[in-house]
Amino acid sequence: MKPIEQLVNSFQDLVGQVPEIIQPVIVVLAGAIPFIEGEVASLIGVVGGLHPIVAGIAAAVGNFLCVLLVVLLTSRARAAVVNHRTARVAATGESAGAPESAADATVRKSTPAKPESKGRRRFKKALVRFGVPGASILGPLAIPTQVMSAMLVAGGTSRARVLLWQAVAIVLWTTVATVSTWLALQLVVSV
Repeated sequence: MKPIEQLVNSFQDLVGQVPEIIQPVIVVLAGAIPFIEGEVASLIGVVGGLHPIVAGIAAAVGNFLCVLLVVLLTSRARAAVVNHRTARVAATGESAGAPESAADATVRKSTPAKPESKGRRRFKKALVRFGVPGASILGPLAIPTQVMSAMLVAGGTSRARVLLWQAVAIVLWTTVATVSTWLALQLVVSV
């Protein structure tokens, strides 16, 4: 028996000690972890002996539930910041057309604007180039879906649009990972 086959069989024996009803729940929880997400969670499920469809669905559900939570929290945080900023501007009497005092103009000129970070500039450039669909689908190649979702919502993209495209990306990448893992086990490892 090849070392890889031994490793897979040992892992399946370990997973076999967990009640069958709990096995998909473990995959759901693994899918919710950034950097593991649906792709690695489905791999864990398939290698652990779960049916590939069950593993893929469980992994995608876990990943999407975590993304949903991140989007809702980020959206609320963004709304709070925007409302606070609007209230502060209204309270101070500032407006776009209000004349600025000489002291305010001096302070504004002497305070340098905070430069954008390199990562933020790259994100904005990619978002303009590929849009929300491209950023959602290509994003998992570079950063976790949870981080991408938070960045999109914080930037002002609607929650519904972010959730739709993140769901498409999660299903796509989890399916690719699940099928690839299943094929590798069938063709290469012969388990």
